[in-house]
Amino acid sequence: MRRALAGVALAVTSMVALSFLIPLALLVQSEARARSTTEAEQRASALAPVLALTTRSRDVQQAVSGLDSERRLAVHLPDGEVIGDRHAPASALARAERERETLAMDTDDGWVYLQPVILAGDRVAVVESFVPRSALTRGVVLSWGVMSLLAVGLVAGSVLVADRLGARVVRSSRELSRASNALGEGDLGIRVEPAGPPELKEAGRAFNSMADRVVGLLATERELVADLSHRLRTPLTALRLEAERMGSAPGSERLTAAITHLQTEIDSIISAARSPLAVGPPGGGTADGSGDGNGDGDGNGDGDGAASGDGAAGSRCEVSGVVRRRVEFWAVLAGQQGRPCGLDVTDEPTPVRLPYDDLAAVVDALIGNVFQHTPEGTAFAVEVERTAGSVVLCVDDAGPGIADPDLALERGVSVGGSTGLGLDIALRAARTTRGDLTIGRGPLGGARVRV
Repeated sequence: MRRALAGVALAVTSMVALSFLIPLALLVQSEARARSTTEAEQRASALAPVLALTTRSRDVQQAVSGLDSERRLAVHLPDGEVIGDRHAPASALARAERERETLAMDTDDGWVYLQPVILAGDRVAVVESFVPRSALTRGVVLSWGVMSLLAVGLVAGSVLVADRLGARVVRSSRELSRASNALGEGDLGIRVEPAGPPELKEAGRAFNSMADRVVGLLATERELVADLSHRLRTPLTALRLEAERMGSAPGSERLTAAITHLQTEIDSIISAARSPLAVGPPGGGTADGSGDGNGDGDGNGDGDGAASGDGAAGSRCEVSGVVRRRVEFWAVLAGQQGRPCGLDVTDEPTPVRLPYDDLAAVVDALIGNVFQHTPEGTAFAVEVERTAGSVVLCVDDAGPGIADPDLALERGVSVGGSTGLGLDIALRAARTTRGDLTIGRGPLGGARVRV
């Protein structure tokens, strides 16, 4: 590109320079010739008054010497005497004397001007003024040289400027190309510093925006894998509790071991899905996340299940209905473990802009953490209430509570020995619907998670 821009600048500037240089060169040559011939004509005209007064050789010679120190003037007297050096052809002299009119002509040596002067007695004297060829072009070569140098300087300057501009464009283009190749090879941290012409700056900003979006999409996809994997915890928990209820029945130990192995594999999938990318998706919903609800008590801290913001924009569901169905599921397991289970659901409409599956994942994550992080026999209660501008879901337990609520809300950080994704499902679901999540002490004495 640099070579192309330099070539264009060279061609355009050369044509412009030549379009001015050639006419100027001809004009300089013409002006130099006109100046020399005008001086010759003036010298010849200056002798006319002298010849009108006298034709004596000595007087005319004195006048010629006073007007011409370079021996370019000559006077042809009527008696045939010539004062000065003769350069004009005899035929031209005869014609000027005969026709009594001025003549100007080019000769082999230069240029000659003949001016007849009519004297008394109808006699004619002819004044000859000669300009050598060197005088006709005096200063022309120097002027041409100066103009040529100026033209060369102009062309060289334009080529240099075009090369610098081309280098700037090429440098920005190469940087953008290098970054694009690096991004294609998997370097997600590559970015460019927008530089160069406005178009390339805009392209650089667009590349950075695209790279950020790619990183965000990849992070979102990986978090989604972790969320979907975490949803398997709910049926696994139920299956594990069922296996424990079997006691010493044949095959119970093998079933329990298989469930434990499957749960370990799910934890590995969640960790592997989250480990490659440290950058969360744009918007900040996934990077903060949710620690495991508590190592001690409540139930929340692992599983991030689902409340992604994707289909939430157009899907709605009734919180009361979803909570009733999920509590009915967990009530069976609670009865097996001797856990008192309370449910208080308002009769008012409780619509939220969230898909059914995402809301069910929120409820399962919160209740599942109660089962995972509190001992058997610990009571818990679920409450749904309607306020003036929102729907509130509360999960209380009678466990030891959450010692560090802020730490529990950090995604991937567990205070209870799990994957550390639990509260993030509820937190992200709340933020998707422009709500929030808080952790505190409930009326049962343990943790209260309020969404």
